[in-house]
Amino acid sequence: MSTTKYIFVTGGVSSSLGKGIIAASLAKLLQARGYRVTIQKLDPYINVDPGTLNPYEHGECYVTDDGAETDLDLGHYERFLNVPTSQANNVTTGRIYQSVIEKERRGEFLGKTVQVVPHITNEIKERIQILGNSGDYDIVITEIGGTVGDIESLPYIEAVRQLKWELGDDNALVIHLTLVPYLSAAGELKTKPTQHSVKTLMESGIKADILVCRTEHELSDDLRRKLALFCNVKKEAVIQSIDASTIYDVPNMMLEEGLDKVTLQKLDMEDTNEVDLTHWNKFLQRHKNPKGNITIGLIGKYVELQDSYKSILEALTHAGAENEVKVNVVSIHSEHIDPINISEQFHKLDGILVAPGFGERGIEGKVEAVKYARMNEIPFLGICLGMQMAVIEYSRNVLGWEDANSSEMSKHTDHPVINLMEEQKNITNMGGTMRLGAWDCALEDNSIVSSVYEDDIIQERHRHRYEYNNAYRDQLEAAGLKATGINPKTGLVEIIEIPEHPWFVGVQYHPEYKSTVANPHPLFVAFVKAAHEHSK
Repeated sequence: MSTTKYIFVTGGVSSSLGKGIIAASLAKLLQARGYRVTIQKLDPYINVDPGTLNPYEHGECYVTDDGAETDLDLGHYERFLNVPTSQANNVTTGRIYQSVIEKERRGEFLGKTVQVVPHITNEIKERIQILGNSGDYDIVITEIGGTVGDIESLPYIEAVRQLKWELGDDNALVIHLTLVPYLSAAGELKTKPTQHSVKTLMESGIKADILVCRTEHELSDDLRRKLALFCNVKKEAVIQSIDASTIYDVPNMMLEEGLDKVTLQKLDMEDTNEVDLTHWNKFLQRHKNPKGNITIGLIGKYVELQDSYKSILEALTHAGAENEVKVNVVSIHSEHIDPINISEQFHKLDGILVAPGFGERGIEGKVEAVKYARMNEIPFLGICLGMQMAVIEYSRNVLGWEDANSSEMSKHTDHPVINLMEEQKNITNMGGTMRLGAWDCALEDNSIVSSVYEDDIIQERHRHRYEYNNAYRDQLEAAGLKATGINPKTGLVEIIEIPEHPWFVGVQYHPEYKSTVANPHPLFVAFVKAAHEHSK
């Protein structure tokens, strides 16, 4: 019998209530008591992963060390817990059905009719228990995407019902996150949507053990009693989750509400260890009491949706706290940048970050942004496509190759300074075919990055298809754009710098994926520090 305990987090009434933050906050509290915890996300969409989804659809695509393209909630899990996630931490309906259909084609079901119950639900149960069966964790928290009552979520809810029955009440519990809306006309909070949501869950055979209620106003004792009575939970299991000024406040708020205590009681686990949030609260203290202010321009193509650059924004928050400065991020759409209006938009910036992206839309604005940072000696960080734009800008404006471009944007350029990798040239599928996951990078001595990382070899996560074209490396280096990070296995350039510039770094990888509260990413820390120096 597995000794791992399972917690399922479901959502009701509305989407976007913050199941991921609640799951990560509870995990943080349990981890702070000394338990080994991990979190996984079950997504009900039929895409195999979010790799082919537009950021406007689903926010950023988060990449793990093992190269899985996953939901952005996994970023929250890692930032809170400081523990890497993997392919096993994100499962989609697409992956479930793909696996079952492949088994059917191999003849594994011995002529049986393949059905949602038991075959799909069995596959879901197997995926839920992969992490628990590894022996690495005391508690596995599973966040079920979507809202209870959605057709897409039904197989997951049924799998949870079966698992709860199989594992027993002491080994599994369900936390239901719901909304208690405030009606300003009536001047009161309304519990009816929560009651209906709990009823919908019960119709699927699942009783909520704990209710977490998202609210804009404090829940009174009377209201908690009413919710407990009508939703069939104990009063101490009605947890208030009031709007917070920052997501990093939520673990302390859940601690105050006793979410960890009631969870451990229901799972029949020891709650004698004190919660140690010392390091976490030191970060919060620095974050909330900055000694200075800086403004960073985030130049991207998807700036209308904050979630498109979630990990970058959080990495800047971590780096700001480390430097004891408030980082004000100004999102600037690269399609709205041209040589005439750039000075008006950029003159108050202390640092310029050109963000990742795909496709040719808005790239000329990114090139202009790089040029402005280079010419005006403003600290610059280019990530993935941002690094590629820096190579293109330098090739055009310093080496004089006016048509220099990436072959992603221009098939017929005479100077494809960014080009498709050889092994990518015959690939026709889009999903999961990029250079993904953690790769080594050897750093040049006496470079900005070697002093930032204080190491010779680093390992960073990638998600891209096109690369720096080594055919132009000698000319670019001779002109002053130095390659200071090289993949030792492939010889491909990972990092570029301009030594004559106060702070100018472009990286082919995604450093934002590895920044956590406990370990702010050194590259972001150094970039924010350089921007702070520039602001003085």
